Amino acid sequence: MSIVVSNVTKTYGKQKALHAVSFEIKTGEILGFLGPNGAGKSTMMKIITTYLPQTEGTVEVCGFDLAESPLEVRKRVGYLPEHNPLYLEMYVREYLEFVAGLTQSPKSRVDEMIALTGLTPEKTKKIGQLSKGYRQRVGIAQALLHDPEVLILDEPTSGLDPNQLVGIRDLIKSIGKTKTIMLSTHIMQEVEALCDRVIIINKGEIQTDNTIASLKSLGNRSKIKVTFEEVREYKPLHTIEGVHEVSDLGGGAFLLTCDAEKQINKRIFDFAVKHDLTIIEITKQEVSMENVFQSLTKS
Repeated sequence: MSIVVSNVTKTYGKQKALHAVSFEIKTGEILGFLGPNGAGKSTMMKIITTYLPQTEGTVEVCGFDLAESPLEVRKRVGYLPEHNPLYLEMYVREYLEFVAGLTQSPKSRVDEMIALTGLTPEKTKKIGQLSKGYRQRVGIAQALLHDPEVLILDEPTSGLDPNQLVGIRDLIKSIGKTKTIMLSTHIMQEVEALCDRVIIINKGEIQTDNTIASLKSLGNRSKIKVTFEEVREYKPLHTIEGVHEVSDLGGGAFLLTCDAEKQINKRIFDFAVKHDLTIIEITKQEVSMENVFQSLTKS
């Protein structure tokens, strides 16, 4: 295992940010670490990267205990914080050479990282002149300079436009072929595109730890689209047993959020007969990661 977290608790005074958190990340795995703001994601990542000490529990990274061998852990971990701290007045290459000196990395790694992260067209510019997407690439490049076994990325795609987002996503996928990656994000599409496994945390406690496919199957709600031949408003759809939300899609089509049970289709058909309606189409919609996330993190 690359990372083993056992019963980690972190308190700030009387406030408990993490409570008895335990999980493992396999070598070569991309793990999505999700949760609403204030759930404890960044705190957990800062503990793993030795920026914060835990109050209780143990953490091992690549076989080294965090408390006993923090320097050995740092050698094996690359970290991109949520707020990417860069020296904006330095040139891209100058900054990466500076970081290489701090980490005792060979200067040849600078050229390798510039090429790997797609920074070649921007390497002679000051960091302050770069777009947000390229600044994120600089942050990822510095995290990779010392060739770590584990990469911790806290909100790596935050604030990026769609084109920049695709570029960073492809970069993370490429890196994930040889590194163990733990990343946090609020963009569920990123999770589905990148991650092998997902942990959802809320109020400092893990709510679930599973593959994306398994998470989707755990949802106790389903989405059903029903289209009637008659185009009018049907407020009585709310009265169908097991229907919790109704969205009018227009043109006689409605999206129903229902209990995931076999009888729901029969109740919709019974409703149509009762109200003298003709059903043109009825289809079950795939449960999304957004649905799962909301169901597990609602207060």
